[in-house]
Amino acid sequence: MSLERRLRAIVGDSHVLTDPDTHAAYVLDWTRRWSGRARLVVRPGSTAQTAAVVQACAADGTPVVTQGGNTGLVGGGIPHGEPPPVLLSTRRLTRLDPVDPVAGQVTAGAGVTLGRLHEHARAAGWAYGVDLAARDSATVGGTVATNAGGVRVCAYGDTRRQVVGLEAVLADGSVISHLGGLVKDNTGYDLTGLLTGSEGTLGVVTAARLRLWPPPPPGVTLLLGCDSVTAALALLPRSGLRAAELMLAAGVELVQRVSGLPAPLACAWPVYLLLETAELPDLPAGVDAAVSPRLWAYRERHTEAISTLGVPHKLDVALPLGRLAAFVEEVVELTAPHHTFLFGHVAEGNLHVNVVGPPPDDTSVDEAVLRLVAGYGGSISAEHGIGIAKAPLLALNRSAAEIAAMRSLKRALDPEGLLNPGVLLA
Repeated sequence: MSLERRLRAIVGDSHVLTDPDTHAAYVLDWTRRWSGRARLVVRPGSTAQTAAVVQACAADGTPVVTQGGNTGLVGGGIPHGEPPPVLLSTRRLTRLDPVDPVAGQVTAGAGVTLGRLHEHARAAGWAYGVDLAARDSATVGGTVATNAGGVRVCAYGDTRRQVVGLEAVLADGSVISHLGGLVKDNTGYDLTGLLTGSEGTLGVVTAARLRLWPPPPPGVTLLLGCDSVTAALALLPRSGLRAAELMLAAGVELVQRVSGLPAPLACAWPVYLLLETAELPDLPAGVDAAVSPRLWAYRERHTEAISTLGVPHKLDVALPLGRLAAFVEEVVELTAPHHTFLFGHVAEGNLHVNVVGPPPDDTSVDEAVLRLVAGYGGSISAEHGIGIAKAPLLALNRSAAEIAAMRSLKRALDPEGLLNPGVLLA
């Protein structure tokens, strides 16, 4: 029996897509920079179906690329390589259990969007700690696979801190399920921690047991105008901080032009700092400030505004806070004469460098920026993963011994190299 017929028998005819015309939403990422070709797209509706799909592909020797909401920025969920892989979409894995009010936890399927998870937790009197602008498309599985961060890391930590258990399908189709949610469980290797952030290279995440938080009391959202990045860093509160977003004048002005939003402050500033805090902090005299939850629009509309100019090179990096200001100045000079927009989660030193101008397939500017980051002692990937885009440059942040250890883990769990080949480890 052919692989296609086996997969149809597992998930049903309507969930095996073979016509390339139906693949468009799966083989092109939302930045329009990464594209590929899939042998077919399969959409399992349960962990059992996912296991059977992976087992069938393994028996056929066909690689499998796993995709969640397709909101990634490094090509990790886009089919690539020869022979064309099967693209396994987790969007139908939408299990969402009732919130456990005693433990403050919930089990969610890999295909549940962050937006739906937030609503589910809120209705039960809880909050989920990971939030991003792509919340209505990004999925639990995708954020676990990439250890996503988002705008609340300074308050709650990254995705790894929220995950207290996982269910996943390994490369041979076997299922590991550890969804009890025990806070103390010292029984051997931490497979949950290992799979979180592994970018689909070690297993297909099908569900996660997630930590929830008591909802915070009402806070204050304010936008501050600053003379420099250094001045903005000095304004970060020492306590009560829930979010801190840095923006530069070029990005805010572009958002205004594209969206029609008015100027956020009485006059323009070189640097803007968006804060969400428990209470209004003490501000030095002369600081230009506005207070309103609607100010988030100036930050969250950056991505769509930048995309109107062309296909952006989007680089997610982290810098030591003490070197952030110098990096911002140098990276703008380095990427001239292209249009460069910088914004990000400043409390963690996480910047998103967006360069518009170079052709989508020209990686020279990417490499130049990432080498600059490494030279400053930073990370070439703060929260979006390595994918295929940064795999050739992993050695900028990881030693030969570390990469060898990662390869050993990959060989142990996926000896044939069938899960997301080329992702993370070039």
